[in-house]
Amino acid sequence: MKKYKKYSADFKEQALVKVYSRSNEQSIQSIANSLNMNLTTLISWMKKSEQSNNNPKPQKSKRPEDWSAEERLAALQQSYGLLGEDLNAWCRERGVFAHQLEQWKANFCSHNEVGLQREEASALRALKVENKSLERELLRKDKALAEAAALLVLQKKFRALLGGEVE
Repeated sequence: MKKYKKYSADFKEQALVKVYSRSNEQSIQSIANSLNMNLTTLISWMKKSEQSNNNPKPQKSKRPEDWSAEERLAALQQSYGLLGEDLNAWCRERGVFAHQLEQWKANFCSHNEVGLQREEASALRALKVENKSLERELLRKDKALAEAAALLVLQKKFRALLGGEVE
């Protein structure tokens, strides 16, 4: 059976201070190795510390696709005038891509065109309805003309059979 090490409260506290004050380059694993302890033990201490301090982990930020129109507009205003590396750094901080900003800008600029497109769509629908009614009338007149032509042909044949005499 394995024996587990007992760590003092001071040691736990110092280990947690090292973890929470570490630089981005230093991993939790490297801190655990430097303290000569197991990584899972250190992680469990971190979890207990967060629970006891009632400091839950910060929630993940929303995806840019889930941002509201107001948040998108604010992002466009904040990033206005940034170019190159400055824009890329700003985007990395907020989890947004530059092409998403461009798309949002295009969407805001084309918002007025949506009303114009709706008007064009309603005009197109009206023209389609009118076209359909004209096609129906044309088909009706074609049938009437064909019937009249058939009657004239029959009348001519009837006269030819009777020898030109009409009763």
